[in-house]
Amino acid sequence: MSPRPIRVRFAPSPTGPLHIGGLRTALFNYLVAKQNNGVFILRIEDTDQNRFVPGAENYIIDSLKWAGIVPDEGVAFGGEYGPYRQSDRKSIYKAYADQLIDSGSAYFSFDTPEELDKLRKEYESKKETFIYNAAVREGLNNSLSMSEQEIENRISSGKPYVIRFKFNPLEEIVMHDIIRGEVRVQASTLDDKVLFKSDGMPTYHLANVTDDYLMKISHVIRGEEWLPSLPLHVALYRAFGWESSMPEFAHLPLILKPDGKGKLSKRDGDKGGFPVFPLEWKDPESGEISAGYREAGYFPEACVNILGFLGWNPGTEQEIFTLPDLTRIFSLEKVGKSGSKFDPDKAKWYNHQYLQMKSDAELAKLFADIITKKGIEIPDAAKLQKITGLVKERANFIHELWDHADFFFIRPEKYDPEIVKKRWNDQVADQMKKLANFLENCDDFTSHVLETKVKAFIEEKDFGMGQVMNALRLCLVGTLKGPGLFDICGILGKEEVVLRIRKAINQFENSV
Repeated sequence: MSPRPIRVRFAPSPTGPLHIGGLRTALFNYLVAKQNNGVFILRIEDTDQNRFVPGAENYIIDSLKWAGIVPDEGVAFGGEYGPYRQSDRKSIYKAYADQLIDSGSAYFSFDTPEELDKLRKEYESKKETFIYNAAVREGLNNSLSMSEQEIENRISSGKPYVIRFKFNPLEEIVMHDIIRGEVRVQASTLDDKVLFKSDGMPTYHLANVTDDYLMKISHVIRGEEWLPSLPLHVALYRAFGWESSMPEFAHLPLILKPDGKGKLSKRDGDKGGFPVFPLEWKDPESGEISAGYREAGYFPEACVNILGFLGWNPGTEQEIFTLPDLTRIFSLEKVGKSGSKFDPDKAKWYNHQYLQMKSDAELAKLFADIITKKGIEIPDAAKLQKITGLVKERANFIHELWDHADFFFIRPEKYDPEIVKKRWNDQVADQMKKLANFLENCDDFTSHVLETKVKAFIEEKDFGMGQVMNALRLCLVGTLKGPGLFDICGILGKEEVVLRIRKAINQFENSV
């Protein structure tokens, strides 16, 4: 790792909800900072005001906080290198654009959108792609073929313009990426990208490089989609004379669809029934609601673990890593180049693991909220903890505890018809009547004592053990699900167990 102070930034644009790919980028930046006693910065890159979406910035901040990936500096967190929102830094960028003009590394371009569109269509008709570069720029409407007076007249008259970077077509740009190694690009193949517009706003490229330099960023860790921008960014550092301060670059692999065919999108989540955003998002225009990991019942630590393994691997069999664990062991050198398929079932598995690691007391408190919302009286803490402990192994999410434990709180009104048809008859009904009478006279209703007594009773009466057990579970639960039968009896108590048995007997008799 670089000997210079480690300063990394997560720099999203507030154009909508934060994708889990963005959250993974934030996580990897955070890990690099924390394991090197560095600084993790949140910078909002909102130079494209046309794509700004109200609420998106707060959503990004809330998502980072929920995941525990909390910035040390940035929007909403402060710091000495602010402001950290690019629209608040608007006055900074013009001087740097002018510096590039003065050094001959950039030029004014007065081409209208209509002129450029016409050129693109002409190239398309020849099955070619129009690139605004050294091969064509001398013949286009820009300052490279104009006098200083003509340039000044056009600008002072208010004629719209952009400032473009001027690539040297003879140069080979050699770059290094921590993940991908050496990257070489011929400048002649590159577009002279727009850096600054006459409305006073920089494009992403100029603002990004300028801010990284001014904020002393040591490492730029971002998604693979920004790899094509790397030659321009490296060229900008060199044009400014900042090469000695240039950060190290690492471009993370894509998060792919579950089938591996293309980048994971919201549409994939909608189709597969899983979230692709950390928190639920309501579109301010359409009102459409997109699912979030938090609202779907994922623990933030499980979400972090999921994201940690999307592109990175520790090289061991261990799969459970908390945020502190990841901080200790993570390295960019172990991030792969290839895209990583998102596995919805594996994501549930991770959440299941974290649910199992929580204490019964902690889970019971979370479960209590669900019970309360259903308008049901919460049992005492000890009883609720016991119920939670009995069913938690069957659940991936807190809300699934109810699906496995509802019968503890609500007496069955219906019974599985297939089970009734298969398991219930007059003989079983007679056996259950006798069992109810036996249970009514049992003094000790603790599960282990009850199990011994009931099994002895069944053997004494020469009833079929499996037949009685299945019928008893049907009476108590309504179907053949649930934890140990005598654990259920112990929690429900004698009065409720006997009541449920007799209720079921009566209901089956009346339905005949």
